[in-house]
Amino acid sequence: MLLAVLPALVLTSCDDDDEDITINDMAMVMVVHASPDAPGVDLLVDNSKVNTTALTYPNNTPYLEVESGRRNIKVNAAGTSTSVIDANLDLDANTNYSVFAANTLSAIEPVVLEDDLTTPAAGKAHIRFVHLSPDAPAVDIAVTNGPVLFSNRTFKSATAFTPVDAGTYNLEVRLAGTNTVVLPLPNVQVANGRIYTVFAKGFVAPPSGNTNSLGAQIIANN
Repeated sequence: MLLAVLPALVLTSCDDDDEDITINDMAMVMVVHASPDAPGVDLLVDNSKVNTTALTYPNNTPYLEVESGRRNIKVNAAGTSTSVIDANLDLDANTNYSVFAANTLSAIEPVVLEDDLTTPAAGKAHIRFVHLSPDAPAVDIAVTNGPVLFSNRTFKSATAFTPVDAGTYNLEVRLAGTNTVVLPLPNVQVANGRIYTVFAKGFVAPPSGNTNSLGAQIIANN
């Protein structure tokens, strides 16, 4: 699994009426490209483009400062004015969000999660799981030969951030309620004090010409 790293994205400057906005007026928003058959995309906040290079599957932006309140978020095919997502989101000040561009291109939609980035206790890390494989059934996430950590997760569902001991884990994705492993996740390293999102990505049965098969991606949220 890869730790997705993307070149920093820069918010474009606002007009003069926004000069008195303070840090207390801002939300923090991460955008994740999780649509396995969608092209690279541009991101627009209130019609202002905020990325300098196309965001491609399955990568993510860093957290971007966005003015709180109702914001219009567009996801456009890179280099075009064609919006594949056009949504109004209510963003609270001093709050962190992840916005996943999810599902297949023909049905692409935003999955918006509020991110609790409270510092883990000593010796702990926090992990959540998000199911974003559009043709995968409900799954459990378990420790290999051990307990189930997250059970019966269906497409577009997400767990809360859950504390675990820092260390290295062999995990596996199982068909919900069974011991049938559909995806092994060996050597997952979770560091003391860190916060992670693991999301299921890709297709169980990729369409013709598509090589984005079922897998998992790790995002470090802090």
